Amino acid sequence: MPPAQRARGRRDQVGQPRLRRRSSDHQEAAYGSYNSKSGSSCSATPSIELVAFPMRAPQDQSVVFVIDDDPSIRSTLEDLLQSVGLEARVFKSPQEFLKSARPDVPGCLVLDVRLPGQSGLEFQRTLAGSDVDLPIVFITGHGDIPMSVRAMKAGAVEFLTKPFHDQELLDAIHAAIERDRERRADTRLVAALKARFAALTARERDVLTKVVSGRPNKQIAADLALSEATVKLHRGQIMRKMRAASLPELVRMADRLGISRRTS
Repeated sequence: MPPAQRARGRRDQVGQPRLRRRSSDHQEAAYGSYNSKSGSSCSATPSIELVAFPMRAPQDQSVVFVIDDDPSIRSTLEDLLQSVGLEARVFKSPQEFLKSARPDVPGCLVLDVRLPGQSGLEFQRTLAGSDVDLPIVFITGHGDIPMSVRAMKAGAVEFLTKPFHDQELLDAIHAAIERDRERRADTRLVAALKARFAALTARERDVLTKVVSGRPNKQIAADLALSEATVKLHRGQIMRKMRAASLPELVRMADRLGISRRTS
């Protein structure tokens, strides 16, 4: 379907066309109940215009996965996401999502709490024990405080109760994508640090552990039965191989690698 037709058909509130009147006091309509399966068609009039939502310039490619058993919700959310330049992939069940091929790019999961069979909260626990690491934005028409607390404690980015505005969902999705982007960058950094650490000799690793624990060269030399000059040589090699510009930076790298800073 052409973008123009999708824009005309998408609804900000179920059963109402996604239009704005030329009025200074108009406010955006909120999402209503998602139980409706149909919506009225709309036709342009001189006093009504379609609003073109600005495209968000992505830092890189990203994708939003939507899991909801209601086809009308999937269609509505898919249109909303595409209208702001986000790629959307929709699924009717967690099982269908798990069977799909997922691109290796930043993303997030918009997940309905109430699903046939496994609930959204149960699926969140399933994902926590798998290799699928996606920030989750929950949506529900039947949420309560204990449910939202459980979801947030388990790592959800947001828990939205219907009705909610488009922008509330979009803000949560952008926050979730940014969280995933940061996680992926952090994973790459740690992988690079591990590769640098693997390039160190066994003796350099011994010296590194002593250095980041705050020991002076003289004490390191005594601990490892080395000369102080040899310790200085090892320290220089460590700084070069780890690409650390300063001792504090080297300490931070060691922390990221989980290298102990025991002083004994």
